[in-house]
Amino acid sequence: MSDDGERGTPGKGLVQGLAVTLKTMTRRSTTRQYPDVEPDLPPRSRGVIALLEENCTVCMLCARECPDWCIYIDSHKEEVIVPGAARARQRNVLDRFDIDFSLCMYCGICIEVCPFDALHWTPEFEYAETDVLDLLHDKNRLGEWMRTVPPPPAHDVLGEPSKEEASASRKAAGPGAAKQARANVRRPAGPTAERPEPPK
Repeated sequence: MSDDGERGTPGKGLVQGLAVTLKTMTRRSTTRQYPDVEPDLPPRSRGVIALLEENCTVCMLCARECPDWCIYIDSHKEEVIVPGAARARQRNVLDRFDIDFSLCMYCGICIEVCPFDALHWTPEFEYAETDVLDLLHDKNRLGEWMRTVPPPPAHDVLGEPSKEEASASRKAAGPGAAKQARANVRRPAGPTAERPEPPK
């Protein structure tokens, strides 16, 4: 029965469904030939996570924030003797950094919380294994993915410069340039414009 209470033609829905099937059968297939032809991925696709070991300070933020607990980190402390310092400094040395991609849900929290940009997304997604235990990538294998990390997007020319760029330009200009810039802000150059009188 139709919505208005009248009985419809028997088999009408079946005929409409078969018409859609016949229409798509006559069209050319648009299947992507994936293994032979590389897919066109968006520029910042999430694939595998890469590790830049030099930037890692073993702060453990990524392992603590990971909802799946799939990041395993081990380290030891090492003394560094600084000439002229009263005592030796200590620094953490990374011994083990593993990510278990059989547990990872690719949420990206570890990349967002890393304060030193040690973790990066790569668009690589072809790292399937025949054994699930091989999905545990160590720091050497994670480091190999760094060559596939795309460069960051360009800054907006109309946007504000980053804090790092602003402080670097102030340092390059010298100590007197900052005082001069502040003085220019307080006293604008050129004649001051007169205020128009309020309407009566």
